[in-house]
Amino acid sequence: MDGVHDLGGMHGFGAVDKADDGPAFAADWERRAFGLAGVVTVLRGHTFTPARAAIERMAPVHYLTSPYYEHWLTATATAAVELGLVDEAELVERAGGSFPLSRPAPGTESALAVAPPYGRQRFGVGEDVRVRDISSAGHTRCPRYVRRHTGTVIRVNAPTALPDLEAATGEIVPEASYCVRFRAEELWGEGEGWFHVDLWDSYLEPT
Repeated sequence: MDGVHDLGGMHGFGAVDKADDGPAFAADWERRAFGLAGVVTVLRGHTFTPARAAIERMAPVHYLTSPYYEHWLTATATAAVELGLVDEAELVERAGGSFPLSRPAPGTESALAVAPPYGRQRFGVGEDVRVRDISSAGHTRCPRYVRRHTGTVIRVNAPTALPDLEAATGEIVPEASYCVRFRAEELWGEGEGWFHVDLWDSYLEPT
C-alpha cells in the first residue's frame, strides 16, 4: 500500500528519535500490546504480515500522531474484530471510550500488484536488477524510493513468504528475496555511498 507509513526517502520528518541502550518497552502496556500481536498472529496461522498490513490501513492522521506500539495495538484489535473474537462495542466498553480501528481491507484484486508465478528465484549474486514500478491498494514490502531503480544483487536470502500474497489471500508461498545494493546517486540523483534493501523476486525484473 502506498500510504503515509512508507516514509523512506521522504523529507521533513526530522531525525529518528532512538536510545542506543534503552529498554525495548518504555511502559508495560507496550509489552502487552506487542505480546497480544503475537498471540493473534498464532491464531491466524500466519507471520506478522497481516498485522503489518492492518497497520498500513490505519487512518493517516491516526498513524502519524500515535506511538509505535499503538500501531500494533490497533492492528491487533482490528484483527480480533475481523476474526470475530470481539466486536467494536465491546472494545469501546472495555476502553471506556472510542477505540479506533484500521480501515477495511481492499478486495483481493485491487490489493495484489505482484503476479504469478510465485515462489521463484530468477537472479544470482552479481546480477543487475531493476525494481518494478508496482503500486497497489494492498500490502507490499517494496518501498517507493527504490521502484524503477537499478541495483546489484549481493546476497540471495533463504525463501520466505511473499508478503503481498499472504496479506491479500492468506496464502503462504515461500519466495527468494535478495539483498540489493543501490548507489546513492541512482536513488537520489546525488551523493556518495550505497544503500542496501532486501527485496522479493516478484518485485524485480531483469535490466
